Amino acid sequence: MLRRLARSPRTHVAYALVAATLAAGEACAADPSANELLSEFRRLAERMEKLEKRNAELEAQLAVTPAGTREVEQRLKAVEAYQKAINDGLAKEEVSEKESELTARLKAIEYTTLDIQKQAKVIDSLQGFSAGASFVSVGQRATGVDTGGTLLNYRADITVTTPTIRTGDIESKLFGHFRAGQGRGIAEKFTSFVGPNATAFQLGSVVPPDASAVLLAQAWYQADIPLPVGGFKPHSREKLTVNFGKMDPFAFFDQNAAGNDETRQFLANMFVHNALLDNPLAANIGADGFGFSPGVRVSYLNERMKPERYRVSFGMFASGESANFTAPLKAPFLIGQIETEQRLFGLTGNYRAMLWRNGQAPTFVRGETREHTGFGLNFDQRLHDAVTVFGRAGGAWGEGLPFDRTASVGMQLSGSYWNRGGDAVGIAFNGNRTSADFRRRSAVIDANGDGTPDFGFGARGWEKAAEVYYRMHVHKQFEISPDIQYIRNPAGNPDKRSVAVFGLRALLNY
Repeated sequence: MLRRLARSPRTHVAYALVAATLAAGEACAADPSANELLSEFRRLAERMEKLEKRNAELEAQLAVTPAGTREVEQRLKAVEAYQKAINDGLAKEEVSEKESELTARLKAIEYTTLDIQKQAKVIDSLQGFSAGASFVSVGQRATGVDTGGTLLNYRADITVTTPTIRTGDIESKLFGHFRAGQGRGIAEKFTSFVGPNATAFQLGSVVPPDASAVLLAQAWYQADIPLPVGGFKPHSREKLTVNFGKMDPFAFFDQNAAGNDETRQFLANMFVHNALLDNPLAANIGADGFGFSPGVRVSYLNERMKPERYRVSFGMFASGESANFTAPLKAPFLIGQIETEQRLFGLTGNYRAMLWRNGQAPTFVRGETREHTGFGLNFDQRLHDAVTVFGRAGGAWGEGLPFDRTASVGMQLSGSYWNRGGDAVGIAFNGNRTSADFRRRSAVIDANGDGTPDFGFGARGWEKAAEVYYRMHVHKQFEISPDIQYIRNPAGNPDKRSVAVFGLRALLNY
């Protein structure tokens, strides 16, 4: 056995160890422990012999013949060709039916990843934008005048506000407003100082009545500057705001919590805005035919005594032909307003006073303008969590005014009292006093300029009106509002029959 082990050079060390052990065993043959040790070494020698045989078998299996080498080379070439086909396929953007399944899957994953990245970029670019949309439709029918039946109209509005951009402590943004609609409403069917449907909107004679075109109603810039300039912004309690562009002046002046939105509150003009500034015969605000005008507004807000606040605002807007960009800017509409927010028994109230002057104010004769000056008072005050009262008053001076004094008062009541918190009911009363000029000329006024008197009566006294609406909250985006208006002495004519206007308004708001 030792000779067989000696044939393998890997067993020289083991052979020397075994030989030494055997020699020791012969010297200690009489010692039983030495015999046991010798037996262990014999078993070790046998295992070594088995390992040598297994090693020889493995070496024989690992021996590569020339034919085996060619087979391996062919397999390597096939793998390289497959890898090249995948690389060539991935280098092309289009997907081919001749490509391998792996290439097609990799491209699908890549395109999906790119789409997700594009969507993320779009979301990032839109982050901070805010948008709103509303659709309102009104149907009205009047008694006491011949309107030919129920008249319908609709109006759609879309507003977009850009994200706020910060330059130092100054915050700025852009606002856009698009409007479309059809139907001029019922106001053209009888003569009155009241505009019974403030939602009526339709582009002029350039666009046929059966076409609904979109108008860029407003587009203006706003910058908010904390005061004092260069101070520590978190401690600032004063702010200067500047707006310029094409805008609705009523968005910044003569606001009111209970009478300001014709799509959800009162429909008649005199309960939405000051009647001297906004009425069918002579809207002293002097904006274009749709109520918008280019201009600038500057506002100073003081909140040092918060929750009480104070604001002073000044605006200058184009008037007359300048409002629709067809004439040079001259004799603009100027308005200043002071307002304060106060607490009465812990409930919020807003009080406003304004002065205005228009060098090109329209008169009750179509196409004629005169200089008009006036003032206005405005308040809204909560008396309870569900009750808000409001009022407006004003006076004006100048030639061609259809009325020179106006007063309105009303109330909005929330449906919380009858377990309909989203509902509301509103009631309001208005009076407009005919001007001396209108009373004197009412029998011969040619408002249309066709040579024929349009009124032919002796106006006197006050025109009086009332409106009641109920706003029913159907769901989050949908409301329905029945509406009733009553007009006595239309346009100050005591001989004219009173007019009752019945309407139904539907609003979708997003």
